[in-house]
Amino acid sequence: MKAVANDLAGQVRPGVLSLSIKEKSALFAAYMPFIKGGGLFIPTNKSYRMGEEVFMLLTLMEDPAKLPVSGKVVWVTPAGAHGSRTQGVGVQFAPNESGKAAQNKIEGLLGGSLKSARPTHTM
Repeated sequence: MKAVANDLAGQVRPGVLSLSIKEKSALFAAYMPFIKGGGLFIPTNKSYRMGEEVFMLLTLMEDPAKLPVSGKVVWVTPAGAHGSRTQGVGVQFAPNESGKAAQNKIEGLLGGSLKSARPTHTM
């Protein structure tokens, strides 16, 4: 998988994640369309709690612009999870302008593949 998450907590503030997704297949695997307002699964070794507020800087595909999005942790896959699932967290986009912009951008990039039955990091 080509999605890369960098934990910037020590440099910026707690709960800040930087995620760069370069391939459509990686974006499909990370996107969580079943969550109201959309969300992303972010591979990380840092532990987060359900409901914890986080701030993401997303870089999607070839777009050099970073999308700043706030959200909250709604999914946790711990280390050693069943089925060799990737450790990380699912973050629901905040119900604001930046969250809606991220959802629209991702769904625009994924288009028809949103209806695919391929497995993702969460389902």
